Amino acid sequence: MPKATASVALVIPARWGSTRFPGKMLHPIAGKPLLRHVWERCLLAKGIARVLIATDDKRIAEAAKGFGADVVMTSRKHPSGTDRIAEATAKLRGITHVINVQGDEPLIDPKLIESLASTLRRDHSVEMITAATPFTELKEADDPNCVKVVVSAKGDALYFSRSRIPFHRDAGDRKSTVTPLLHLGLYGYRRDILRKLVRLSPSPLEQCEKLEQLRALEHRIAIRVVKTSHRGIGVDTPEDVARVEKLLKRS
Repeated sequence: MPKATASVALVIPARWGSTRFPGKMLHPIAGKPLLRHVWERCLLAKGIARVLIATDDKRIAEAAKGFGADVVMTSRKHPSGTDRIAEATAKLRGITHVINVQGDEPLIDPKLIESLASTLRRDHSVEMITAATPFTELKEADDPNCVKVVVSAKGDALYFSRSRIPFHRDAGDRKSTVTPLLHLGLYGYRRDILRKLVRLSPSPLEQCEKLEQLRALEHRIAIRVVKTSHRGIGVDTPEDVARVEKLLKRS
């Protein structure tokens, strides 16, 4: 793949259905729909050829077009956001890499997106890429909703888990320099790897942990991990809205 032709598209998968917060993509936060906040942050990232919103819902599509977004309508049958972005980018010309940004991250750091995109363009051996940050409170490492990742010396993911990893056998070992890492739900793919990934069936570890990225590891697709101090704040419930509005006012 010639280096000069590398081009990155960013896709924000957006669906209406949410168990804890239906319709959250269009819920107003500080005067704008949640999805618009995410889209505007993504536009600030340098080195991105196109920013798309992929949805199967006409309400989301109409709202997104209303604030100027490039929208792709996709099938309602997709089991995951990965499948949705694969369809959304299937007919794009000149795109060699794809970045997936969750539609409920209104404080996503454009610099982090740039870091992932830059690595993908610079190093064509990178098949997938994601991000992780040290836990600010170690008690969170025991929360199954906080996904942990351990990384090799090369910087690739060894494993993702809802359990605490690595496990410190000797709790009082002051010589240990291993800090648990919180996985951030941001992914980049080489385009051929994205096509391969969505053709694979759900894997045993993926089904056990309910973590889609384990499908890649089980099939020997390497995932590079970029370490960052940024920690995304997602909107998962209506109660998160007020907290995010306060943070937006400070940013």
